[in-house]
Amino acid sequence: MSEIPCEKNAELRLKIVEFAEVLKGEAHLLGDHGLDEQDFYQSGLFRGAIERIRGQYSASMKEKRGFVAQVLDHMRFGGFIKDWASAGEANRHDYAVTLNNDRTAIIELKGCLDGNNTNIFERPPHADEFVIWSVCSNPGADPRHNVWSGIHTRLSAEMIDRNQRIDGLVVWDWICGTAARPCPKLSLSPDRLTEVGHYRLPPPCIYLFPATVPSPRNNPRPRLNQLEDVGILEAMNACFGGQADEVHQVEIEVAHQGADTVRKTTIRRGLDVLKQSDLTPIRRA
Repeated sequence: MSEIPCEKNAELRLKIVEFAEVLKGEAHLLGDHGLDEQDFYQSGLFRGAIERIRGQYSASMKEKRGFVAQVLDHMRFGGFIKDWASAGEANRHDYAVTLNNDRTAIIELKGCLDGNNTNIFERPPHADEFVIWSVCSNPGADPRHNVWSGIHTRLSAEMIDRNQRIDGLVVWDWICGTAARPCPKLSLSPDRLTEVGHYRLPPPCIYLFPATVPSPRNNPRPRLNQLEDVGILEAMNACFGGQADEVHQVEIEVAHQGADTVRKTTIRRGLDVLKQSDLTPIRRA
């Protein structure tokens, strides 16, 4: 049992490491730069090219936004949501979805959850629901490390420290269910894929968070949202063939321990505890 059903493809990860070593040792043979091996590596050309490529991949949101748009359009055409809109650059969130009951669900789009960008979010006042959507397009990433890092190390601390309520999390992108990130949900039922444009997607991984913000004095162990409480996640689960016993629950217990505020995070699926932390202090710089 683990915090997320899927896991990184160890064979692919090994190939990435091996290819990186080859690239570091033989990069001077590529291109028409006119430098010998020593000058090539001393010039900074190789390091500069790597940083440029890394920056282009990190900064580009075009493919991620295109993926989200296709998913939300598919849900709208199927009658699972009423409408959706991009929130634009001026807002601290990414999408506003009008649900069939006219409630407003706000979506904040994130990457792999293990970086500092995960900590940057703001629940807007008009949100009836607020969820994080992790789109991790790095095939070499470790989804289990990223999910735990995101939920326990980052999101739970932000919720408590900044009084920010997050209703749920969805971890789901176009790599899910591919050879780069095999999905156990498909092992017994390969037909659970849904075609959305050129994507073939397994059901999403959904995490339900506490219904209110944990507080050491007044709300140390808040009740959890149920799937029907978070309409956008309920709609995703229904639209893409998710099952009730696949939904995760994230319990957050908070207390004072001396001068520290500490919290314990538990991820469950049904009655099974998948991962649980100790009481961990919230640290702020």
